[in-house]
Amino acid sequence: MTYKPIKELRISGGSTILEYLKKFSATEKVVFGVLVIGALVTAITMTANVNSYFKTEVPANGGTLREGLVGLPHTVNPILAVTDVDRDIASLVYAGLTKLKNNKIEPDLASRWEISSDGLTYIFYLKPDLIFQNGTPLTTADVIFTINKVKDYALKSPRAADWSGITAEATSPTTIKFTLKQPNGSFLANTTLGIIPQSIWGNVSNEQFIFSEYNVKPIGAGSYKVLSIKRDQGGIPTEYHLEAWSGNNENEPHLTNIIFSFYPDLDHALDALTSGSIDSLSSIPPGTASDLATNKGEPYEVEATPLTRIFGVFFNQNKNPVLAEIAVRRALDMSVNRDAIIGAVLNGYGVPIQNAFPIGFDIGTSTKAAPQDILAAKSLLVKSGWKVGAGGILERKVSKSSATTTLAFTLYTADTPDLKQTAELLRSQWQKLGANVTVKVLPPTELYQNIIRTREYDALLFGQVVGKSSDLYAFWHSSQRNSPGLNVSMYTNSKADKILENIKIATSTVDRITAYGQLNKVISDDKPAVFIYSPELVYVVPKKLQGFMLGVANAPSDRFQFINNWYMETEKVWNFFVKK
Repeated sequence: MTYKPIKELRISGGSTILEYLKKFSATEKVVFGVLVIGALVTAITMTANVNSYFKTEVPANGGTLREGLVGLPHTVNPILAVTDVDRDIASLVYAGLTKLKNNKIEPDLASRWEISSDGLTYIFYLKPDLIFQNGTPLTTADVIFTINKVKDYALKSPRAADWSGITAEATSPTTIKFTLKQPNGSFLANTTLGIIPQSIWGNVSNEQFIFSEYNVKPIGAGSYKVLSIKRDQGGIPTEYHLEAWSGNNENEPHLTNIIFSFYPDLDHALDALTSGSIDSLSSIPPGTASDLATNKGEPYEVEATPLTRIFGVFFNQNKNPVLAEIAVRRALDMSVNRDAIIGAVLNGYGVPIQNAFPIGFDIGTSTKAAPQDILAAKSLLVKSGWKVGAGGILERKVSKSSATTTLAFTLYTADTPDLKQTAELLRSQWQKLGANVTVKVLPPTELYQNIIRTREYDALLFGQVVGKSSDLYAFWHSSQRNSPGLNVSMYTNSKADKILENIKIATSTVDRITAYGQLNKVISDDKPAVFIYSPELVYVVPKKLQGFMLGVANAPSDRFQFINNWYMETEKVWNFFVKK
């Protein structure tokens, strides 16, 4: 075998570099060494910079979110869940045909759906190869089984009313047809119902259903699965450890683990937050949230998002003739300082509103609550014949009579701190207008039984929970004036009735938005109520949590609607691997 000599680096003149270096003096060798080291550092730095230029930091899988919950899990089952704890965990473990994001319906287990022209038939197409977290296939048989269980009277599911009169038929293992007795524009929101596996629940009798261990060891098809449950010596759950599960998700969650710890009350949960035992905590009262927000040096921060709830004063025009006058109702509306009420009652954790639609509703127009204008309100009433009387209260002579009527009414509300304070602030603000308002506060049960149910009130400070169905029919249609209807303003307007009926059957998003805008104008013109604020859901999260966002929430569990985008870990990848 012939060996080739190794080529040596030579400088002009024939000497090798090593031989040349030997001729250096000690000083020259030091200088040369420094230059070499400098060149190497420069080369490495340039390489790193070039590397950095062509790489982008992106979310990486990993990290653990430790969250506190007040209460204990009982029925982590979308058919039975009624508590916030059960709904919080169920929203992560289970998946529905659709999901709600910022009050918009998006595909989840279903890839798409079709709606018939008459709005009576919905056909859903499941994504291929769906499975549950225990590895069993998820088919339309599981969907039908879930819905039938919801409709089963013996189980008394809180979701039963959503599926009343609706039939489900599997036309294939991946296609299911729903048939409605009448068009229902809110039906799609019902399909967010989490699907339970028939292979597990099919052998559980109705009598055993509520007691099944799978209510506390849930198996679904959502973004997270229950990895383990810690219990105390008495067998009471103290901790749920959830792990990211990508079985049916195109976008796997970045957060690898979520650990829920359970506390008997808010005080214990707050102690855990401030001691660092947990990272996050939801449904914080406004006063507490304000205190936490001032602690800038803590590893957490306070976030908030509007809830689809509205609080306002609803006028019973049939009870008090003074409130039957449109000028009076408009003046009362103009006299309200919503920002002052939100600041005092909610410590700023609320949004001022001036119509019947919660924040997050697309009504085709931008509506902003007007600032308080008592001078303009008084001017409006003066034009209507009202004059300042004894004690600064407005009064007016009754037509064809020597008698006078005063601008006075009674405001009823429930005995809760926020409503009591709101009522007193309203009384004070309306007193400046010249209205004599008497506030009556009753325990919630007594208020409902003796006042709301019988409609025995002049005005009612009350909250409406609109929810994900986006259906205002129960609150404003004239057929809902009497108990148990929720039209507490006793509002009657044939035009509004027609619009509400159209909304109820509209399946087109464009049609619903158009109708919402029409309804908003009618109700705003009539002023059957003074709308004040929508409260916010307050959520404390760790500062290290990235990609975090909150959408409009119907319930506390909606804080997780964008959880697949949250992350704590990052990595750098070449630019051409990054999805645009």
